[in-house]
Amino acid sequence: MNFFISDAYAAASSVATPAPNSGLNTLIMIGVFVVALYFIMLRPQQKRIKEHRNMVNSLAKGDEIITNGGLLGKITHISDHFLTISIAENVEIKIQKSAVSTTVPKGTIKSA
Repeated sequence: MNFFISDAYAAASSVATPAPNSGLNTLIMIGVFVVALYFIMLRPQQKRIKEHRNMVNSLAKGDEIITNGGLLGKITHISDHFLTISIAENVEIKIQKSAVSTTVPKGTIKSA
């Protein structure tokens, strides 16, 4: 019986001693995770934000758009922060420029 107990004690004592470079390895792994997080999550999100900002800045009168709420309309007037869009004959609404989801090809309203 003493034979088994001494083996278990010896195994536990050898596991308890840390490797000499474990602190450096931990810092390297944390650095790798931060870099991976940047390239997987943050960079693509910043790219989408930049593309949306460029699309909003390039809007012009006559463009056909879809809003975040799903409204399809044609731009009739543009101001600094707002757009006026025509969603039906004699029906115009004002929306924020940032509420534009995407632009669609001209003629989409007629086919819808």
